[in-house]
Amino acid sequence: MGGLREVAASFVVSGPSGVAIRSGLKGLTGQDEAVLRQVGALLGSLASRDLKVRCAAGSAHGSELWARRKRALTGESSSRWAGSITKATHDQWALARRGQLAHIHSLRAGVETITYRLAQPVGAKGAKGVPGGYRSRREWFAKSRRLYLLEDRLEQVRADWEAGQVRVVRGGKKLLNTRHHLKAAGLTEAQWRSRWEAGRWFLQADGESGKRYGNETIRVTPGGEVSIRLPAPLAHLANAPHGRYVLACRVVFRHRGEQWADRVAANRAVAYRIHYDTGRNRWYVTASWQNPPVTTVPLSAARAGGLVGVDMNADHLAAWRLDAHGNPVGSPRRFDYTLTGSADHRDAQVRHALIRLLHWTARHGLSLAIEDLDFTAEKTREKHGRRKRFRKLISGMPTARLRARLVSMAAELGVAVVAVDPAYTSRWGAQHWQKPLTSKNRKPTRHDAAAVAIGRRALGCAIRRRTAPPPHDRSDRVGHRTVQARPGVLGREGPRPRIPGPRTRSAGAGRGAKAGNQCAHNRSGHTAEHESWHQDSLPLSF
Repeated sequence: MGGLREVAASFVVSGPSGVAIRSGLKGLTGQDEAVLRQVGALLGSLASRDLKVRCAAGSAHGSELWARRKRALTGESSSRWAGSITKATHDQWALARRGQLAHIHSLRAGVETITYRLAQPVGAKGAKGVPGGYRSRREWFAKSRRLYLLEDRLEQVRADWEAGQVRVVRGGKKLLNTRHHLKAAGLTEAQWRSRWEAGRWFLQADGESGKRYGNETIRVTPGGEVSIRLPAPLAHLANAPHGRYVLACRVVFRHRGEQWADRVAANRAVAYRIHYDTGRNRWYVTASWQNPPVTTVPLSAARAGGLVGVDMNADHLAAWRLDAHGNPVGSPRRFDYTLTGSADHRDAQVRHALIRLLHWTARHGLSLAIEDLDFTAEKTREKHGRRKRFRKLISGMPTARLRARLVSMAAELGVAVVAVDPAYTSRWGAQHWQKPLTSKNRKPTRHDAAAVAIGRRALGCAIRRRTAPPPHDRSDRVGHRTVQARPGVLGREGPRPRIPGPRTRSAGAGRGAKAGNQCAHNRSGHTAEHESWHQDSLPLSF
């Protein structure tokens, strides 16, 4: 391959492992909202205290300490509320540990890159895949100072990692820092305080199979009645037996409502979370459950009949349909979206582009081929320091969100998704497919050509085409075989088949007696009188 890295094998992406649906709590009374606020504030304070104990324990935490934490919370709430709080605390601590490890890897990569470039002469150019020296003494000096800063940060994070210490903020670090920039955020202190308190409430409970309607703590009946098991200090607020409070509203899950109703009727586990949106002044309930593991479609079945290659970009999805042999069919398609505005607007744009792509794919009964992209290593400041536009471009591409949403939405429509290695797809697509696919009525872009390359890799076909030789070469003259023969075809590199008949001036190249050995005309010692002689098909002697 001459210095090219090894390309990983393609695979069929597994379906989503869980489902989450949301509905609004409409028609709440003032008493209902007051009870929800009190329950959320009480459980939120218990969750904050439990998180502090968990972080103080660090890596020395074990099952004995976990049981002690749960017993301490049970007396102030209930056994099931205590189990939900301790599990949420453990998940939050584990997430912080994974983020801490990723931060260590990022700092280590930055230190190694700066150290290598500082060792190079100033102005030295880099080779392919290897950076050179810095452009000026001024930049060299600035990077030497940054190296000391990164090394100090790396030492501190490593010390925290070895001690098992993490830094977690319930409610979010971003919202916490917004307190110091209220004018820039366009918030008053009262508005920020409302968001901060709502973000630190705790109103979520894990499901339990075999229990009534799949959850004893937050229960939603098939008719939409919502009831909450109140903690012990707030049991006096109950309006139903067994210390429960029934809300005045009714919940209707319009998306996946039938699946939710089936689980509730069978008493299968369903987890619920109640949260308050301060911007809209609305209450919502989210139901979630896990899907059983489903066997994915075999790769051979996903390739049968061809597929659709998709190239993900910063503002659109480029797609092209390919047949089973890797040949582009029809014209390329483009599905645009914009990543500006609020987070909800961006998310809606992504969903709209994906559903149009999936509906178009499902109409043809094909599978999808996408790149297994991960820009974690590409977003580092040290790797693309001066290329700010490129860093901003790859940082703004929602690759993880696109991939997650595409897989979940494709599973609902029964469309298989094949993930391929993204190595050289854009480069080889533009080099080998953009120009051959260009015509008077069609001018494909680099992204369209990359979609063809992605689809061919998913089908197991080669991306790079054989380059045609220059005209009037020794073997084929002007005519050359540019057909893409499959790897299993016998004789695909052999001579043209022999066609019997006289070798006259009107006969085209590759015909006549010497068609099976076209190099014989250029062999030394070949004379004109032997032009009409040829070997008999059968021997004359017995």
